[in-house]
Amino acid sequence: MTGYIDPTKERFGQFRDLPSDGLIHMLNLVRVREQAAYPDGRRCSGHEAYRAYGRESEPIFSRVGGRQFWIGKFELTLIGPADERWDYVFIAEYPNTAAFVEMLRDPAYREAVKHRQAAVEDSRLIRLAPGTPGKGFGE
Repeated sequence: MTGYIDPTKERFGQFRDLPSDGLIHMLNLVRVREQAAYPDGRRCSGHEAYRAYGRESEPIFSRVGGRQFWIGKFELTLIGPADERWDYVFIAEYPNTAAFVEMLRDPAYREAVKHRQAAVEDSRLIRLAPGTPGKGFGE
């Protein structure tokens, strides 16, 4: 199986075509490799590489107005593939689409993302429009 690591050009275009003037939340589900896969042969664990990504990308993330909105520890997939697991589960919040795109285009971020690419075995990045919770499910 090939994991999902980076967005395709088509999906990124769809992302940019969505409304862009308000808060966006990005649900991150990340599974890292046991050993990072750096093109230059550098050796470290997937967790170490992902933490390097976090350290190096944080200044850019903060500068564009991003913040970690929610974080949790994966325990079990109750509905879905029984062997599915995620090492990192969090929601990042951005002031708008332009802030997210600005982060991705930043040269320092482009360097930092190399750690993410080396670390990640599989991931999901799901854009969410923040809403107000209702009284019951589906409200």
